[in-house]
Amino acid sequence: MTVDIMLPYYGDVALMQSAVRSVLSQNHEDWRLTVVDDGYPDTSVPSWFAALGDERVRYFRNEEKLGAQGNHRRCLGYVKHDLFVVMGADDVMLPNYLDVVLGLYAAVPEAAIIQPGVQVIDDRGVEVRTLGDTVKKWYAPRGRGSRVLSGEPLATSLLRGNWLYNPSLCWRTSALDEVRFRENVDVFDLALPLDVVAAGESMVVDDTLCFKYRRHRSSSSWSRVSMGSRFPEERRFFLAIAEEMDSLGWHRAARAARIHLSSRLNAACQLPLAARRRDRTAVRSLSRHVLSR
Repeated sequence: MTVDIMLPYYGDVALMQSAVRSVLSQNHEDWRLTVVDDGYPDTSVPSWFAALGDERVRYFRNEEKLGAQGNHRRCLGYVKHDLFVVMGADDVMLPNYLDVVLGLYAAVPEAAIIQPGVQVIDDRGVEVRTLGDTVKKWYAPRGRGSRVLSGEPLATSLLRGNWLYNPSLCWRTSALDEVRFRENVDVFDLALPLDVVAAGESMVVDDTLCFKYRRHRSSSSWSRVSMGSRFPEERRFFLAIAEEMDSLGWHRAARAARIHLSSRLNAACQLPLAARRRDRTAVRSLSRHVLSR
């Protein structure tokens, strides 16, 4: 079975090359890798891909910079097969990744999303456990082996605390056919899974380690969190989702969205850092998010 692996790219060339090599090293060899370069200013990148000489690898370069969310959407337009992955350009697939997700899909072919086991690494590739990852583990479903989740319990769990590692997810392509992609939503990593779950689809969660997710503080998303600029957007998203959950009769999920406790706790954790920087704008933004109703 062919799996589409999409890689939206902009950033460190060496890390991107490491991500590509991890795909080339898969035990399961029936895959197609599509790299969409959002105009990263390094002239060596196109020639590096040309030198690979692997017909399973396609490289495209955007004529105009689309930004992270726009490039993700562009990647989805290239998906042609029944299953796909949108991995990060600095993440690493272990050689067993496709074996694991295809085995889970064979066992539960009706599942729309597969979340396998993930190890978090830093810029150097060393395993780390940040506060955010500890919180993710606390919110993640209990149990061992593979578990099938769906409906309001799954939506409620994700809204209490987003425990997914989106670049590691394997998606059933047909599950997105009826989903309306939200415009101007930068919490893409939670919005799309919730929309799929709300459409009646299910998810398989497994703890077999097969993917390395890279977390580093130099990222733009980390900067937006530490400065507090992301949280007003998160609040608008959660309040909109709460109304949608209520319309489905999923009132527990709606309540979790309105409370958005893990998002508030995240903002609270950034407050001491903002205070030490004497960044009054960030302090006000973070405080409003923590105390908002």
